[in-house]
Amino acid sequence: MRILLAHPGASWSTADVESGLRYGLKYHGVQIVPYRLDERIQVSHKFLYAMWRQKKKDRPDLTKPNDADIMYQAGIGALEMALRHQVDVVLIVSSMLFHPDIIVMMKRAGLRVTVLFTESPYDHEKEMRIARDVDGCWTCERSVLPAFQQVNAHAGYLPHAWNPEQHTAAVKADDANYPSHDVVFVGTGFRERVALFNAIDWTGIDLGLYGSWKGCGLKRSVPLAGESITNARASALYRRAKIGLNLYRTSKGWGKRALSIAYAESLSPRAYELAACGAFHLSDVRTEVREVFGSLVPTFQTPTEAAALMRVWLADAEGRKRVAAQLPACVAEASWITRAKTVIGDLQTLLTQRAA
Repeated sequence: MRILLAHPGASWSTADVESGLRYGLKYHGVQIVPYRLDERIQVSHKFLYAMWRQKKKDRPDLTKPNDADIMYQAGIGALEMALRHQVDVVLIVSSMLFHPDIIVMMKRAGLRVTVLFTESPYDHEKEMRIARDVDGCWTCERSVLPAFQQVNAHAGYLPHAWNPEQHTAAVKADDANYPSHDVVFVGTGFRERVALFNAIDWTGIDLGLYGSWKGCGLKRSVPLAGESITNARASALYRRAKIGLNLYRTSKGWGKRALSIAYAESLSPRAYELAACGAFHLSDVRTEVREVFGSLVPTFQTPTEAAALMRVWLADAEGRKRVAAQLPACVAEASWITRAKTVIGDLQTLLTQRAA
């Protein structure tokens, strides 16, 4: 099987999904034709704005390029690449930055197009519109699967996963180069997370907070350790921390006025990654947390509960060690190697039915 695998365009968590899926598919012998949408977006942005600045000297009323122009310019090459390599199927990760007109043209050209939706349920409405136009799709949030199945007969649930290349409990040689925090969190400063960190008294706790947090309203008393980091660095931080935090996003977008989702129950990528790294961690409540980890991952619903759990477990080194040793087994069958088997099976079914 030959697949054109389209990068999501973003350079953070969705990019980790693409790299993990690519690893799993290659592991099973799938030929991958990569389409680096992230790099093409950067090039398209520079090119279109350079041309606009040059041409507006003679045409002052020339319309400035917008995001849709950039997305189209960056993604249209996927159509040519898929046809040139005669791929069996196009698999787009996320699709939030992939211009929908290109999907329509791929279908007109006779290509099989599928999407792995990574932003459920936060961008559910947009994902649903795309799901109607593709041959098959997967969502990472099981509670919205019935809605997808109403518009696409080949919709499935594909949980997140961990990457065997990055997320292991075994200590690596360069782990010692990274800080060892009491509590560590790697993520983005959505308003509900900002509220939680601002509400906790961090006195006496060495917090390692990494990710995109500038301008989010974080109090100065909350220490910010660093900007966005690689998966390899995050894994090292998880292994070295006494406690990892897994905070589920509820905001649909950015800012203090962002709307909130009504409901979600699936594990985030961070849940799998922390466990695969053998990192003791705390989490806010999601249905799958208890289903997958039982009582091994203590949960909280308020900042007060979170602060109390952190101080209790920071004082119990042996308890943390005992729990951490059991976590990798909980997600042993949830790597991208396993998830890729599901994707391959679903694609084989789709292609067989299409041929018939």
